[in-house]
Amino acid sequence: MAKRITIVKTVSYGEYTKWDRESRAIPKIVKFTTEIEAAVGTEFGYVLHIKNGKGKVLTFEINHPPFTDANGEISPPFTGQQFIRTNDFEFYLGDCIWEPLNDKLGDWEITTFLEGRMVAQKTFRLIKTENSRN
Repeated sequence: MAKRITIVKTVSYGEYTKWDRESRAIPKIVKFTTEIEAAVGTEFGYVLHIKNGKGKVLTFEINHPPFTDANGEISPPFTGQQFIRTNDFEFYLGDCIWEPLNDKLGDWEITTFLEGRMVAQKTFRLIKTENSRN
């Protein structure tokens, strides 16, 4: 029997509705864009659709502008992994903007890997607007 090939497609990217991390529901796309107007609470990232990946593990990295954590240290890139639970799986990867805004402005590079192979990458530019505070 032939081995089934795992297929990964980017469904959407940009600004999304608020994501509930406790829910399996994927946030809804608000605007397709890579330029995000910085405002507290704005959610941004991308959604992937993975076929035939059940049992595999996605790993990811979010490289962000240098900002400090609660201890005053520069925060390293965010990394993690997600177990693929079904053969028809949707995965949201992104972040939500928090205060202070000024140190979050700039490029956020979001990358996803499957078995060590890059399967998705987007760079989002967070920009200050008239509505941005701080």
